[in-house]
Amino acid sequence: MKIVKYFAQNLSIVIGLVLIWRGVWYLLDSVDSLFLGGSHLWTAFGGIIAGLLVLYLPDKNLDEIKKL
Repeated sequence: MKIVKYFAQNLSIVIGLVLIWRGVWYLLDSVDSLFLGGSHLWTAFGGIIAGLLVLYLPDKNLDEIKKL
């Protein structure tokens, strides 16, 4: 029973994270449509820069990228 509870808890966390990112994805698509004329180029660059900042700022290095 302990394994089932562990699996269910982790599965619910994964599903929650996927749903959050799905919502973020749709919001960014709306920003593209409303403000940038549907061009994904600028939000793609912005997303890359924002992602690198999120990885860099907490510990001032990009060691997380090495794990990929």
